[in-house]
Amino acid sequence: MPHQAPAPDDGGRAPGPPAEDRRHVVRRRWVTAIIILLLVGVPAGYLAVSAQQSRQSGRDKAAKVGATEVRPGWPSKVQRSIYEVPIPPEAWRVGFLETNNWRTSRLYIQFAVTPDQLDVFLSSVGVDRAGLTPGVSISAHDTEVAGWKWKPRSRWYGTTLEQQGPRPTRDITVDLTEPRIARVYVVSTTTP
Repeated sequence: MPHQAPAPDDGGRAPGPPAEDRRHVVRRRWVTAIIILLLVGVPAGYLAVSAQQSRQSGRDKAAKVGATEVRPGWPSKVQRSIYEVPIPPEAWRVGFLETNNWRTSRLYIQFAVTPDQLDVFLSSVGVDRAGLTPGVSISAHDTEVAGWKWKPRSRWYGTTLEQQGPRPTRDITVDLTEPRIARVYVVSTTTP
């Protein structure tokens, strides 16, 4: 059916919908726009807040678990058991750091003991003083991670106790410079 041109007495314009219908269309468009904004904006805002909280939580965990140096305190009994490091109960200046990644987990421990307590500790891990050799047995990488400094004038003795996986390998270094105090440094490494 052909389209008709408007009549000359209408002023050349086609008749439009009544004013009330136009207001209804405008109102419906506004409602639709608000609904779309809510459907998109609310989840986006939620995701932004959630991401920020997750980042902050990750920073807190990193500060607590993934510290960059040995910090004062005792590792838990579970940690000492898993990593097979029986710290003597009378030890002091105890500090530790645990690191984990997809390949290995390490527990870095330091403590001070009397010579008698050192002998008990060494015996509990299956070695004695005769099994220690002069020098530091802890790698440069582990030394850096733990934040340890090996003074050149100190009397360092160490050993590495390797075991079949999944049991840990333990690098033990002892400072025997002072006759009444032994400073012990241990890095125990496990792999899945």
